Amino acid sequence: MTDPISRRAALGAGVALAGLAMPRILRAQPAVVKLGILQPLTGALAQDGELGRIGAEAAAAAINKAGGIQALGGAKLELVVADARSNPEAAAQEVEKLQAEGVAAIVGGFASPVCLAASQAAARYDLPYVVDVGVSDQITQRGLTNTFRFAPGFGQVTGTALQNLAKLNEAAGKPCKTVVLVHEDGLFGSGLAKLMQTELPKHGFEILETIAHPTPARDMSNVALRIRSLRPDLVIPSSYYGEFVLLARTMRQQRIRPKGIYAVLNGAASNFRFVKEFPDAALNVMDCNHWHDPKNAEALALKKSVEESGKFWAYNIPLNYSCVKLVADAIQRAGSADRAKLTQALAASDFTGHIMPYGLTKFVQGQNQGARPVNTQVQGEDIKVIFPEEVADAKPVFPVQG
Repeated sequence: MTDPISRRAALGAGVALAGLAMPRILRAQPAVVKLGILQPLTGALAQDGELGRIGAEAAAAAINKAGGIQALGGAKLELVVADARSNPEAAAQEVEKLQAEGVAAIVGGFASPVCLAASQAAARYDLPYVVDVGVSDQITQRGLTNTFRFAPGFGQVTGTALQNLAKLNEAAGKPCKTVVLVHEDGLFGSGLAKLMQTELPKHGFEILETIAHPTPARDMSNVALRIRSLRPDLVIPSSYYGEFVLLARTMRQQRIRPKGIYAVLNGAASNFRFVKEFPDAALNVMDCNHWHDPKNAEALALKKSVEESGKFWAYNIPLNYSCVKLVADAIQRAGSADRAKLTQALAASDFTGHIMPYGLTKFVQGQNQGARPVNTQVQGEDIKVIFPEEVADAKPVFPVQG
């Protein structure tokens, strides 16, 4: 029979040994780094917000699978997802919640008004904010040291769009001379239209009319009828997804056939949902916009994975994927998730691990100097890059019809 005192002593020794072992197990588990993901997951822009979240989650999964943040002992990225609800006021409120959650930085925003409000709110806490899409150049012109835009703004995109349009028109013998501008009446669309009104005449184009529409819009019949009456050679739309799909389908139904639809920063022309659901309306539509590098193996693997999961591919995915990787790279170089150190590391970025057709990531006053847009065109049921030549995977079809 076992002596009860000896038994108690043995049990006590076991508990003591377990107590000694437990701290070693706990110390072996690196702390997580919280990263805020702010997207419009409900409201008019919910589709774009969901695409952004898909990209961010894919990047975090890839980073964690590869061992996490090595400089922090393999710390994993933990995404804290917030819903901007497609409006600036809600976005600012969500920043307060992310601040309370203790996130090291915030990525996302999508729409320019959301990015403006959210980055301003984040600045109160010196919280680094990486803009994924928001194209208004006001975002980087306020002197906020916490704000970094990875993608190009509308000034650069519009300049590139006009250069490439002039090149296309020249190569085709200048078949297009007249233009109708169609734009959403918010910050991004109105800003683009104003810039286009100034710059298009310098390239030899006559603007017949500029037509604004609200977002959301339920009907585009009047816009299409006005285009029909003006009979422009080109239609240049700058709209979000739903509005451009409605316009393109209405134009198709009414047999309005300009020599080209040349979109700039369009919410649908660079989205496979539009191409797959409305192939006739999408055919040959061009866009100057964000897009992944079609020759990047990591980008192609991600695209394949997203499509195999039953989701549509659009530029929001590779942009947010790249933005999360950018932040992870900055944390690695800073050796810390401290906000001040992380802001310094972002400002000193020389990041190349993205999947965009960009050069080296270098921020000047918060704008990535390595960013650039590309021109795409819907050909068949695919979206092809036609400019710049070094990343293009197709030749442009222009003019289309008329």
